[in-house]
Amino acid sequence: MAGAVQSNKGSLRTALLLLTPGLVLLIVAFLLPMLYIFLQSVQDEHQQFTMKQYLLFVQDPYYAQVLWRTIKLSLYTVAASLLLAYPVAMFMARTTGKLRGIVTFLIISPHLISVVIRNFGWVVILGDKGWINTTLLNLGLIDEPLRLLYNELGVVIGLVDSFVVYMVLSIATSLYAIDTSLYKAAGILGASRLRAFLTITLPLSLPGMIAGITLVFSLSMSAFVTPALMGGTSVKVMPVIAYEKIMATLNWPLGAALSFLLLASTYALVALFTRLIETKRYKEVFSS
Repeated sequence: MAGAVQSNKGSLRTALLLLTPGLVLLIVAFLLPMLYIFLQSVQDEHQQFTMKQYLLFVQDPYYAQVLWRTIKLSLYTVAASLLLAYPVAMFMARTTGKLRGIVTFLIISPHLISVVIRNFGWVVILGDKGWINTTLLNLGLIDEPLRLLYNELGVVIGLVDSFVVYMVLSIATSLYAIDTSLYKAAGILGASRLRAFLTITLPLSLPGMIAGITLVFSLSMSAFVTPALMGGTSVKVMPVIAYEKIMATLNWPLGAALSFLLLASTYALVALFTRLIETKRYKEVFSS
């Protein structure tokens, strides 16, 4: 008995030693800076406690509109990424060996390049004199260039390009785990391909879809570079506004408050989505 207790203490000590470097890094690089920014958000210019920065968000409808635009663009990005990623993930799941490796490399390789360079590439493609508008004008399909940049469409295109890889890999991971014998059984029972997809593939890929949706939404909510470059001055989102308040006007308290409001909104929406999914699963289990 004493030996077992001693062994447990030794295992606990070893686990704590292994966790210590990561915990120290987390505290120094994340928790302490977050605490400092939060303290900045509840102080005025005289370093006195105040909540006026947070009250300004309620009093001025401009900031609420910016937050809603940020949420809306993130939801558009999630929807577009899901539609584009699912067929690619299915193709990856149905291939093996070198072909799967090649497809995976092709999906990941653009992200080895800086997001700034990729966004400037989209500016060249989508601009008034870009490849798309030049081609359409030469074919006589349009009379004037389409406005594909410096609006919400341009921002969504840039965000999808940046984050669709997370959706593809999340869904593909779930699809890899599906037992192929299920499809054989469905075929023997007379199920069509559509029926097999709706009853086997789609339900079993839900964990990957949920993970991908959570990742893409969270990253889109906090994205700064893409909205700044492809949205310009006409599409303001919360990260850009917070950056401008801190770096341009040196209003650290308001910028810090906007940052924490963005963090709280993202966390609340992700938690709500997760809770709805868990509630639905709970009902399905007990109804069956």
